[in-house]
Amino acid sequence: MNAAERDQWLAANHRYLVAEIARLRTLLARRAATKNDDGALARAEAEVAAARAALPGPAALDVLVAAFGLTPFEKELLLLLAAVELDGATAELSALLNGTGQGRAVTFSLALVCLSEAHWSALTPGAALRHWRLVEVGPGETLTHSPLRLDEWALHFITGAGQIDSRLHAVVTPLASDVALTPSQAELAGALLRLWQGHDRGALPVVQLCGNGESAAHIAAVACARAGWSAFRLSAEDLPPTSTERDAFIRLWEREMLLHGCALFVAAEDLDGPDQTRRLRGMLSRLRGPVVAVVASPVSLPERDNVTFDVPVISSGEQRALWRQALGPAAEKLNGDVDRLVNQFRLDPQAIMNVGAALNGAAGQDGVELGQRLWQACRRQARPRLEELAQPIRSKVGWDDLVLPELQRQTLAEISAQVRQRVKVYEDWGFAAKNARGMGVAALFHGPSGTGKTLAAEVLANELALDLYRIDLSTVVSKYIGETEKNLRRVFDAAEYGGAILLFDEADALFGKRSEVKDSHDRYANIEVSYLLQRMEAYRGLAILTTNQKQALDSAFLRRLRFVVRFPFPDAAQRAEIWRRAFPAQTPTEALDVYKLARLNVAGGHIRNIALNAAFLAADRGRPVTMAELRAAAQTEYAKLEKPVTAEVRDWA
Repeated sequence: MNAAERDQWLAANHRYLVAEIARLRTLLARRAATKNDDGALARAEAEVAAARAALPGPAALDVLVAAFGLTPFEKELLLLLAAVELDGATAELSALLNGTGQGRAVTFSLALVCLSEAHWSALTPGAALRHWRLVEVGPGETLTHSPLRLDEWALHFITGAGQIDSRLHAVVTPLASDVALTPSQAELAGALLRLWQGHDRGALPVVQLCGNGESAAHIAAVACARAGWSAFRLSAEDLPPTSTERDAFIRLWEREMLLHGCALFVAAEDLDGPDQTRRLRGMLSRLRGPVVAVVASPVSLPERDNVTFDVPVISSGEQRALWRQALGPAAEKLNGDVDRLVNQFRLDPQAIMNVGAALNGAAGQDGVELGQRLWQACRRQARPRLEELAQPIRSKVGWDDLVLPELQRQTLAEISAQVRQRVKVYEDWGFAAKNARGMGVAALFHGPSGTGKTLAAEVLANELALDLYRIDLSTVVSKYIGETEKNLRRVFDAAEYGGAILLFDEADALFGKRSEVKDSHDRYANIEVSYLLQRMEAYRGLAILTTNQKQALDSAFLRRLRFVVRFPFPDAAQRAEIWRRAFPAQTPTEALDVYKLARLNVAGGHIRNIALNAAFLAADRGRPVTMAELRAAAQTEYAKLEKPVTAEVRDWA
């Protein structure tokens, strides 16, 4: 209903509730013998009938009664408990009827005496009032004389101010259903709807969706909306840890489901070990009603009917269609840039629509400017996912900053070309059908520390206009079985969104010579390595491993990498060239001798450190960078390396 209809219903519901409370108050007054007007009850009942007839829809009290199958006596008891909360006169009558010592509280004894069609079973633990926690029983000498209290959530609902229970607010959040879906996603949403329509609501199977969590959430939200349900998300991190808490959650959730038509979406694609898996299994086995869980792999539920679907990966064709829809007429000016976006980014439909909406004023721009803005907007959409998991590396270095032998530079150029032309070669030219391992570009950069491995990755990132993220494998590897794969899955799943370049440092932390299985640790280590290589091969972007110890890597693993690039320690001529490029053009220098500087037997990374430290010394002294500052900076760098500086800097003034 719209806002005006909602306001009309609220006013009518209020009049009806007031009339019902007045009728009940009349009954209590007759019982208390404070007023013995036979016509008063008839008039009160007539007011109730008139208020009910004026309702534009069912009263909230009647909806609650129908949802939980309450008897007439249970309905009257709920109404009495609400009246004591809302109406002072009714509360005073309750106190009068209770006698001394009970106060205004309603007791079951009072209800049995005053209300019609009373039955003892209404207060048993398995009956609706207590099973659904609509009524709370306080402490008392006997059960019948214990104070009863209407649950706050039920009270708000009866008054028309019904919302999801505050105890659930902390752990469940609503899923928006006004999201865009691709045709393949819409087809899966339709399959879910047909599945639900073929079952009674109380006997629906649990749906497990395997794949991307965000896509699964969008599909589930749309399917639920078509079924007339509001979907709410529960994270695996918030699964109740104990059976008592789980039972309480299930009871509260299922009454929301019955009363408000809610569906639960459990985001469990990234379970944190066997304990969370156990919690998820316990929850899914007991929940009733519409439940959808997104998981990395199906969870065994032998005691619960369940159905598993794979979440479809958005195809290139679907992405092209979404971009053209999002950009409208501006798409015609892009001259192939849409294909470039599709090649690099795997944004979900809603993200594509968001980018299009953000650039909807771009009609006056030329195609080149619009293409650049689109590219940067896509990068911004993808960043938040990875920045929680990896360290972003942002620099402006280019090919001129990289001093390497020609063979290595040529190999790096080939890597760049393979990233750019991936879709053309694999999809347009048909190589995907001949390649069983995937479209990923996986490379190993090896060589001594400071020889340019990270710098080369930065150059490739700037050449390709992509973000670069560093992942220290020594921090990813876990001693707990399955944890390493989970950590890697998080990184790759987030990276798929934007095709960022992934730089895995310290590869020997995972890739040591482990192919020979001697114990269970070796077996699981091999599983971890195989998983990383599999994800690198399947990844649609560029994944780079770096190591200072190539000899520690097993040759069987190396064969699965497309590129292996050696970064040699620079010779004197290369060191001189690195020194020439070490200072920006605007840095004042004086009488620098790159051949003397090249006598320092250090790699490029250390050369850049010395140049930077010397620049700070010169700036502090108020003069250009000279050999004297470089000598002092070199001594500092050598001290850090625990190496002596002798004849190499003797003639540096």
